[in-house]
Amino acid sequence: MDSAAALEDVDENIARVCRIARRERDDVNLIAVSKTHPADAIEPLLAAGHRLFGENRVQEAADKWPALRERYDGVELHLIGQLQSNKAEDAAALFDVIHSLDRPSLLKALAKAYDKLGKRVPCFVQVDVGEEEQKGGCAIADLPELLARAKEADIPLLGLMCIPPADKEPAPFFALLGELARRHEPEPGAWGLSMGMSADFETAIMLGATHIRVGSALFGARG
Repeated sequence: MDSAAALEDVDENIARVCRIARRERDDVNLIAVSKTHPADAIEPLLAAGHRLFGENRVQEAADKWPALRERYDGVELHLIGQLQSNKAEDAAALFDVIHSLDRPSLLKALAKAYDKLGKRVPCFVQVDVGEEEQKGGCAIADLPELLARAKEADIPLLGLMCIPPADKEPAPFFALLGELARRHEPEPGAWGLSMGMSADFETAIMLGATHIRVGSALFGARG
């Protein structure tokens, strides 16, 4: 698969949907999900100028990205998979943004890691909008408390993230995440929405996504 050509196609689709939604193209960040794909599959996108990438696992990212970052400046690396608390320090050292803050124990581990490293990696709070425990995510009822704890721990929040159920129409879940963000954000428009993947990012953009996580549309089937 020609990933550079695929990147151009996806960018064109994003721009088209933004025009329909009367949004600015720059309001939508395309995170190229490079999980399971080797460095040589990623380099065409880097060579084309793309700099936002997402990985699911800390160790896989640690194996691939230090060398790539030596060759390409300006990479912004996002952790989009579930994070184990015992990997919090490694994640904080490697990633620029974490999309999967979802429970008090992880929050505590991240705060400790941030204090040790002397840096504060911004996070999205993952919300379990579909009530699917296996996917991770904070229960909607528990969201206010988790947000309050994040504020107390001085963890910078970029907004909310979700993964809707695979077998259901995603639009209601995207709309729900947007409503939760409006209800809890510190001021109107302060938070982003990390939602939408290859199959549904157009719907997500129509409903306010600021960060879309696209893998197969760029790289083809998983490696």
